[in-house]
Amino acid sequence: MHPETASPEAKRFIVVVMGVSGSGKTVIGSALAEALAGRFAEGDRFHPPENIARMSAGMPLRDEDRWGWLDAIAVEISEAERRGETLVIACSALKRIYRDRLRLASRNLRFVYLKVARNVAAARVAARKGHFMPASLIDSQFADLEPPLPDEDALTLDAARDPVGQVAFAASAILGSAPVVRA
Repeated sequence: MHPETASPEAKRFIVVVMGVSGSGKTVIGSALAEALAGRFAEGDRFHPPENIARMSAGMPLRDEDRWGWLDAIAVEISEAERRGETLVIACSALKRIYRDRLRLASRNLRFVYLKVARNVAAARVAARKGHFMPASLIDSQFADLEPPLPDEDALTLDAARDPVGQVAFAASAILGSAPVVRA
C-alpha cells in the first residue's frame, strides 16, 4: 500500500511538542501520543546529570549544554522512525538551530509549538512539585525562544486553552484534516 493511500491508522508520525517550560508539553504530548496511538517520551529524561544540576542550581542552559541532550533526543527519534512507530516527544526546542538539528533525525518530523504567556508559564512552573526546573529560569527560556517561522510548517497551539480541545485539534491536523495554525 502506498503512503498516500494508507488509512490514517496505518500512518506513523514523529512529533516534537515544543515550547518553554510550563507550556504544557508533557500534558499535551502524552495525550497527543494516545490520540495518535503512539508512544510518548519525556524529553527531560534525556538530559545528562550536568544539565539537571545546572538548572537545579538556577543556571540556564547554554547552547553547548544542549547539544548532547538534543543529540540523545535525535537518537530516540531516529530509532522510532527505524522501528516504524509513532512517537510524540516533549522537547523545548527553543531555537531554530535546535529544531534543525532534530530534523536531521527524521525527514517526517513535525513540530507542535505550544505558545504561552510568560505569566502562565511561570505560574505553572512554580506550582510543579519535584521538578528540577525552577521558575527563576522562565525568563531565560523566553529570551532563548525563537517561535517557529512559517517555512517550518509547525502547528501552533494556544497553551492557555483547554488541553482536551487542543489535543483533538492537533491530532486532526496531524492526520491531515485541519489547517496548520491555531493560535
